[in-house]
Amino acid sequence: MLGSTPRLLLPLPSSRPALTQARTYAICLRPPVVYPRKTVPRRYSERKTYLYNQYIRLLQSSFDRPLLLFEHSDFSANRLVQLRADIAEAITKHAKTPSLATPSPAPLAPEEYPTFTVLRTSLFGVALRDLGHFDESVRREVAKSIQSSLAVLSFPTLNPPQLKAVLRVLARSVPPRQPKTEAQIAEEKKAAEAAFVPGRRPKRQRPTSIPDLKLLGAFIEGRLFKAEGVQSVAELPTLDGLRAQIVGLLSAPAAQLSMVLNEASGAKLARTLEGFKKSLEPQEQEGEAPPS
Repeated sequence: MLGSTPRLLLPLPSSRPALTQARTYAICLRPPVVYPRKTVPRRYSERKTYLYNQYIRLLQSSFDRPLLLFEHSDFSANRLVQLRADIAEAITKHAKTPSLATPSPAPLAPEEYPTFTVLRTSLFGVALRDLGHFDESVRREVAKSIQSSLAVLSFPTLNPPQLKAVLRVLARSVPPRQPKTEAQIAEEKKAAEAAFVPGRRPKRQRPTSIPDLKLLGAFIEGRLFKAEGVQSVAELPTLDGLRAQIVGLLSAPAAQLSMVLNEASGAKLARTLEGFKKSLEPQEQEGEAPPS
């Protein structure tokens, strides 16, 4: 129509959602990207700086103190407090067990207990990337094994029996999750269909969270051990026990030689020869007897 105002045709909104880039890793070892207007070096908050320095100290101490890596999920604050209490109780019971080194064990000091710490995975990856004490292959293996939230258990010293006691308590306190069976899945589906009412909003039910704790590996004396290797280290005896075994192996040949020399001493050898001589006398007399 002449003289009419032309209409502005707007594009219809697209029904397709916008594509977003999702993060598919927990730890990134690549150097940070430097943008044109980005301040270098980057300034972090006080909290991040404190955590970064703490993670650096944890990794540096792993050359002298075992550092166990765990993957955790669905832990509440109260459940974490209970888990730390279970670890302390296991250490206390193990310390009260008498041994050759400590026949009358004394109570442990607070710094002699292991420490269970929940980490921020991304900051731990930055500390692992910046610390040059580990090989590139070790760092890649750690980054590949960590897929979700991370926690570490730091021991003051390497004590395999103590490590075994703690792993046993953790397995009992946080048992591994069991996958749902087909019968359980069918039962849940049947209950959901029975509770459905057309035209009514379904009642929200808060799911019961079941904590899960999975051993990924450990840094022991600067080396990375997988979960199977950590279990093998826990089966080793203590340092005092290894020393006793070495002393026993070294003293065994001398003890055997001493026993042989005692058995073949002069008096016993003389009695043995005298008995052998007497056993030969009847045979000599029979050989010298005249024929009848």
